Amino acid sequence: MAGVLAKKCITPLVLLHRRLSVPEFIAQCCYHEKVVDHYENPRNVGSLDKKSKNVGTGLVGAPACGDVMKLQIEVDDQGKIVDAKFKTFGCGSAIASSSLVTEWVKGKSLADASMIKNTDIAKELSLPPVKLHCSMLAEDAIKAALADYRLKQQAIQQVAVEAIN
Repeated sequence: MAGVLAKKCITPLVLLHRRLSVPEFIAQCCYHEKVVDHYENPRNVGSLDKKSKNVGTGLVGAPACGDVMKLQIEVDDQGKIVDAKFKTFGCGSAIASSSLVTEWVKGKSLADASMIKNTDIAKELSLPPVKLHCSMLAEDAIKAALADYRLKQQAIQQVAVEAIN
């Protein structure tokens, strides 16, 4: 197995006879540079106030691999996503997918954010087929955060209507 990986990983670094550590070897061989970038420098890690009426929270997981992803969006009064945060327990591809999605949703309307598909995420990060579930989790997290936000807004509207009556 290592021999097969080594044959696929002929890079200028190898030609310079520099020994790679195991994490460097895996990063060189198995992950696209965009995945490594988002993994090593994740954007928008953290949490928003889940009790806020303008924050939607999506929590999704993949039992098969153990990845868990929490994505939160903050929406302004015009329906534009002004902030996004994530916390992910999972592999580099799951973390990269979460990080990328938080960048993509900022500044988008709710309708535009709902149009982000796992195939777009996978294509941008050059995910291999075995890691496509990570991009699917990110899409599911967006949908869950949007659904949570909409439920909060419906509840607020219902309270307002009941107050008028």
